[in-house]
Amino acid sequence: MDADRRHDRKFVRTFFTTPTAEQGEEDSASKLRSAIGLRGMQAPDVWVPDNEDATAPSMRDEGAQNIAEVVAEGGADFPGEIHPRVVWHRDDPSTRYRGFQHMLAIADPEKGAVEHIDGFVIPEVGDVDDWKKADEFMTIVEHEHGLEEGSLAMSVIVESGSAELAMGKLRDEMGKADNNLERLFLLVDGEVDYTKDMRAITPTGGLPEWKELRHNTSRGASAAGCIAIDGPFDDIRDVEGYHDRITANNAMGMLGIWSLTPGQVVEANKSPLPPAEGYWIIDEGGETVELEARDGVQVYTGDRIELEEANGGYELEVGSDEMVLDTAEDLAAELLDLVDYVPSMDDIVDSMEEFEAAKEAGKGAIAMTQSATLVIDGVEIDISKDRMWDEATYQAMMAPVALFQDVYENRPDQHDDLAEIYSQDVVERATRVGN
Repeated sequence: MDADRRHDRKFVRTFFTTPTAEQGEEDSASKLRSAIGLRGMQAPDVWVPDNEDATAPSMRDEGAQNIAEVVAEGGADFPGEIHPRVVWHRDDPSTRYRGFQHMLAIADPEKGAVEHIDGFVIPEVGDVDDWKKADEFMTIVEHEHGLEEGSLAMSVIVESGSAELAMGKLRDEMGKADNNLERLFLLVDGEVDYTKDMRAITPTGGLPEWKELRHNTSRGASAAGCIAIDGPFDDIRDVEGYHDRITANNAMGMLGIWSLTPGQVVEANKSPLPPAEGYWIIDEGGETVELEARDGVQVYTGDRIELEEANGGYELEVGSDEMVLDTAEDLAAELLDLVDYVPSMDDIVDSMEEFEAAKEAGKGAIAMTQSATLVIDGVEIDISKDRMWDEATYQAMMAPVALFQDVYENRPDQHDDLAEIYSQDVVERATRVGN
């Protein structure tokens, strides 16, 4: 089995959950009606009417009915995919049966919702045999309602050690005649219940970072042709922390994250995309900060790096490290190890277009130069470095462009937002490059 993507979306940035029924409200489905009306950057790539943790157990039967009603009314106009979450538990047959009944109710063609529903999210899965049980229930739902077998995607939430280990077995199981596991779409981390299952303890009671789980989920998704999604970031006021989490996830190939609010949806929709303007960063002794662009130079404004001219040379202090450098060339070489450039979308497209032109001219590799003038404590120093571009570099830089192209193809409601961020010219060039 290869790892080709089998679904319309190659990338998913946002996984947004909404309660399906709230007791005491005049309209128990009011939050569903609000969420299905989201558009543009506030609308997620995947919307999850959550009939599990976000909805009280006593309200879940009503929640299933609300999903069917609201999606039938507004699903045709919703710009993302719709994947309700139902109840399930690896150790509880009665919970699994209730989730099956909810899937049957939501997918009933007579209610008019199923044509707008792309799949279901299954929480609390266990080993790979449990994944097969969920898949079999979904196959039964399809048969009961006359739907094409495998037409409903299945996403799972990895909330146990057994589920984490099961990801390593997917390649061997998918495609076998006794299952439809090729319907698998998203592998979503659920760190809260995973922490409980692992019996992990932290001094503050907070969640561990679980970097290994995120790496394993990203690797499992890549091997099985699925998409990896990080779990919820529950400090909804900490926008910077949420952004940092997304940035760390992106570096390991996990480009999607759970969003709890429309504000988090906006941040998660934008963060994986290349910036509109490129910028320089510097390592000030274990922490990376952005340099400030002023009148064509890059200015360091922090206090952990000090630089002064002394005795015909330079004294450079980075954190607790002190260096005496004899020449400007020595200083530039030292600073080159500390600085890096974050390219804009325009920069990336320019470089890819230049490489494509060189390749057409018969060149297999070209050097591209990056240069800047740094200012630290009033001292100016010019730096320059060459980066070799070959086919491997080109393909690696294609990842953020491919993400952009996937968004542009599948989210026409965001076209105006993208043009406002980048300019229409850059958008048009970015949609063409690599094709």
